[in-house]
Amino acid sequence: MSHPNLPQPHAASTAAATDPVKPSNFLRQIIENDLEKGTYAGRRWAGTPGDATHQAQGQPDPAKIRTRFPPEPNGYLHVGHAKSICLNFGLARDYGGVCHVRFDDTNPEKEELEYVNTILDAVQWLGFDWHANGQSHLFQASDYFDFMYRAAEYLIEAGHAYVDEQTAEQMRDSRGDFGKPGQDSPYRSRTPVDNLARFRAMRDGKFEDGAMVLRAKIDMGSPNINMRDPAIYRIRRATHHNTLMKLVCE
Repeated sequence: MSHPNLPQPHAASTAAATDPVKPSNFLRQIIENDLEKGTYAGRRWAGTPGDATHQAQGQPDPAKIRTRFPPEPNGYLHVGHAKSICLNFGLARDYGGVCHVRFDDTNPEKEELEYVNTILDAVQWLGFDWHANGQSHLFQASDYFDFMYRAAEYLIEAGHAYVDEQTAEQMRDSRGDFGKPGQDSPYRSRTPVDNLARFRAMRDGKFEDGAMVLRAKIDMGSPNINMRDPAIYRIRRATHHNTLMKLVCE
């Protein structure tokens, strides 16, 4: 019963109080804006991850959006992972999309099949699944080692990557810090031919672990330290839980 001495709510405000509020955030706003504009309406999907040429050979993508949950299987999940699972699978569900589980399994020294299985169990325990449109969307980065290797050779041939033989300590010192720019490696000016020959020798196991790395040639003076020629391939001899083979380059 309303009190005669209190102001009475307007009909509009009463209706607003009972209507469900649609949740929103900047991610939903970006997705809805793209869907409204048809930003990716012409996108194609070839059925598996791949580069633009690979996807162009596919059919029009039946998923309105695609998200991913990309864990590294080197331990058990924590609450932050649970949030990511709910976010990515939830957005895909709400907008007629598909969420991929794509394991970032490129470090065999720290990863195990046990962690892979517990991660998949956690996804299902939270009420989600990686199957959609009659297809599994479970992928491992290790399934694409050959593609990654070809991409590395392409970067070398284009002059965008080089083999560095400095020690880890020398590279750390030459990288600089937040107040000091880095210095170029003495191996940075090698020709693509020389770099390609050394990289293939790395692949063939002709050098010891840690003897050299392949670095992307970006900008040693960048204020973002991560852009100062990061390492993209290292020499590692280890058995991978998915490929079940010895890896020479990580």
